[in-house]
Amino acid sequence: MGSYSILNTSILLLLLTSHDRFMKINAHHIIDIYSDIRDGLERLFGKIYAVWLREFKVFLRERSRLVASTFTPLLWLFVIGSGMGSNGFNSINANVDYQRFIFPGIVCMSVIFSSIFYGSYIIWDRKFDFLKSVMVAPISRGIIFTDKTLGGMTNFSLVQVSILLIVGGIIGIHYTTLSLVQTVVVVLLLSFSLTSLGLALGSYMHSLEGFQMIVSFVVFSIFFLSGALFSIDNLPDWLSILIIIDPATYAVDALRNTMLGIGSKPFEVDIIILIAFTAGLGAFGILSIRRMKAI
Repeated sequence: MGSYSILNTSILLLLLTSHDRFMKINAHHIIDIYSDIRDGLERLFGKIYAVWLREFKVFLRERSRLVASTFTPLLWLFVIGSGMGSNGFNSINANVDYQRFIFPGIVCMSVIFSSIFYGSYIIWDRKFDFLKSVMVAPISRGIIFTDKTLGGMTNFSLVQVSILLIVGGIIGIHYTTLSLVQTVVVVLLLSFSLTSLGLALGSYMHSLEGFQMIVSFVVFSIFFLSGALFSIDNLPDWLSILIIIDPATYAVDALRNTMLGIGSKPFEVDIIILIAFTAGLGAFGILSIRRMKAI
């Protein structure tokens, strides 16, 4: 019995010692993994910030473009909204006049124009060889695409929409904290998807003139088929099909829901469909950037 007790005690001490040693090894291993992840994230966000900062500086040097691109939606809002509203064009709700009815569409219009035309920057970068220097840098093309997309979203779309929201308050649009948050979400999703589309188109083009011709057709098609200027209910079948495949349709409807309380679909449905379009166009943009040549 004495030798048996000594054996049990020895085995117990061995197990405890091994357990302590195993725990120390695991703790050091976890700390090393955490340090590697932290360093990797710091390098990743450092690269993203560096390219985004360049896009932001370009934005600051082109304030005239911001003024011009903001003036156009205001022209549509006050001239088309007031003119058609005074000539019998009504909204689907008797309590909402035509000018306020098209306001969500005008907000989306500013995002559509600024986001898709942002793809022209990739052509300018190619012409001035900046793109070549970025392509040979130790940065993946997915990060380059993400940086440029974030630049288009934050530098142009959000600034323009902020100005338009102030104008909306002047013409009688009432906001709540929730509606403002929902508006920002919709604008960011639409901006990301259409900036992705603009960059993808720009990656296949070498001529700025050719890009402008193609993009002008794309921009006006997306805008007019979004239901920005009319209700999408009770339309001909052929037109309904075209409207369904337009991502801006769901952004306009979502903004009408959150700003005016009217819409063809629930806000949640619009957001889900818009997220799907955003994911699809984002994937298309990344594939296009990866296949793009720097010269």
